[in-house]
Amino acid sequence: MTTTFKARFWKIGRRFTGLFVLLFMFRLIYGYIATDANIGNDYSGNFFSSIDNLRKNYASEKVVMKGGDVQVASHIASNQKYEKTASIKTKTSEFEKDEKILKAKSKSFDAVIQYEQSLGQKSNRQIHLLIGVNPGLFDNLYNELKNIGVIKATEITKVDKTNEYRQLNAKRASIEKTLQSLNDLKSKGGQITDFVSLNEKILEIEEKAQELGVELGNFDTENEFCTIKLSMYEGATDKNISFIHRVKVALEWTIKYFAIISFTTLVLSMAIFILLLIIDKLKVISAINKKLNG
Repeated sequence: MTTTFKARFWKIGRRFTGLFVLLFMFRLIYGYIATDANIGNDYSGNFFSSIDNLRKNYASEKVVMKGGDVQVASHIASNQKYEKTASIKTKTSEFEKDEKILKAKSKSFDAVIQYEQSLGQKSNRQIHLLIGVNPGLFDNLYNELKNIGVIKATEITKVDKTNEYRQLNAKRASIEKTLQSLNDLKSKGGQITDFVSLNEKILEIEEKAQELGVELGNFDTENEFCTIKLSMYEGATDKNISFIHRVKVALEWTIKYFAIISFTTLVLSMAIFILLLIIDKLKVISAINKKLNG
């Protein structure tokens, strides 16, 4: 009897110990996952996606010409056009100081701040900059700006724009041909109503040509830039949570919920035991009544 009781006791003890360890490991792992998720989601939004009419920067692939055994040092721009954009999201506890640094860095690389937006009040400020930089200096400036504050997110995308560039040139050629034809018709004379209608058409085509010229102007070699979209947020820098602290939190949580589960299990067991006793008593009473009536 004693051996059976000890075996049951140790069996139940091992199960509760296993449950305690399982709860502890679950809470410890959850602490790491939840912290990483919060860090990743703080700055998941893209400020620039909600802004229209931002300057588009394009660049050309450079071709190195070789002559005989001697490499020619000059680089010639090919018709291969691309758009290269970097996004940087950073957080700083020294907002004013780091704002001056990032503007000074941009200036030192001859970069152009094409858009600037400041938001918020002290202790909760933001600044968003769209920076155009020479393609040859893009990587260096990008790496320098990543050293400002605490980086929360970075991304670089490169999109080929060659087809778009060729389509714009083809469209320009078509518009110029149409405009020339309309001007030829205008020189032939005719009724005044036809002349007015023709003049309006010419003005409409010229307006389209001007808009197209602006779009093609972004592709000009003298306007070639790559883009850096930088968002800097003010706030206290995140502190690393020590392993000891994580263990402490996990242990406190485990003890609390283990006690709740144990108490609930005990109450349910007692309730079931009492219910079985009542049922058993009712069976005994029913059996006695049968005997008396029989």
